[in-house]
Amino acid sequence: MVTIHEARPGPRHPEKARNPDTPLLRKPKWLRVKAPGSPTYNQTRGIIRENKLHTVCEEAACPNVGECWDKRHATMMIMGEICTRACAFCNITTGKPAPLDPDEPANVAKAVHRLGLRHVVITSVDRDDLADGGAAHIAKTIEQVRSLNPETTIEVLTPDFLKKQGAEEQVIRARPDVFNHNLETVPSNYLAIRPGARYFHSLRLLQKVKELEPGIFTKSGIMVGLGETQNEVLQLMDDLRSADVDFLTIGQYLQPTRKHAAVKEFIPPEQFETYKRHALSKGFLLVSATPLTRSSYHADEDFALLKTAREQATRNSRS
Repeated sequence: MVTIHEARPGPRHPEKARNPDTPLLRKPKWLRVKAPGSPTYNQTRGIIRENKLHTVCEEAACPNVGECWDKRHATMMIMGEICTRACAFCNITTGKPAPLDPDEPANVAKAVHRLGLRHVVITSVDRDDLADGGAAHIAKTIEQVRSLNPETTIEVLTPDFLKKQGAEEQVIRARPDVFNHNLETVPSNYLAIRPGARYFHSLRLLQKVKELEPGIFTKSGIMVGLGETQNEVLQLMDDLRSADVDFLTIGQYLQPTRKHAAVKEFIPPEQFETYKRHALSKGFLLVSATPLTRSSYHADEDFALLKTAREQATRNSRS
């Protein structure tokens, strides 16, 4: 795993300091990637820094950062770099966040313009400290990006807005092209892996998006290698299809530090192919399932495929 964080004061994960060390398994060859550092990568990094932005690519120590930034594709992470949740899998700092930056939506729009993005993914930390969970800030960011970049399609990867009534409606009214919210793992893992979230609340959030605005594509993703069984993954697929989710991503969980949840198993590429076949048979418009798949990995290419898949499904239903 390549980590490229700049120095910051204090421990990154104070809530995990007392956790016992977990073993770090040696990664198989299919998970090894080149360290970043190409000229285009450095240009992308410079644009992010100039606009005082954060990216999930860096904060979550994504293994694909070198490849994506070399293509000038960066996933914007808004509302700061400090999360109010403490998920056992996540490398983002936990703590008390700073106030929202009122200039951030405009700065994201400027960065999208400088990078020349045809499709942008905007994600965020969880902001349980805010009355609306940050929904209005997300909506404003969508609006600013669209105003400066009218041809750019917009994908949001949102928090769950737990106990934030009406929050998702604010985001939906801004009309993102894709509304993504990750289930992350199967229900049996939630207490240990995602303790601040509720599986069926997350499902209901995705279902509600479709009910309120059927034209918006919905998307969700999970990690595997956390001890889940194949039957649990297949049941999760059924749950997502019951919520009319269009697009599913499945990737290998990679452990950020010894204080995080341990990788129970490295899932071989052929099992990802099996999951993809099952998911497509259940009716998803699009499925990305590889060891290195992440929510925003190849998101621009996938959005084009998603539109084509919907058009084909519509033609088939009429014939």
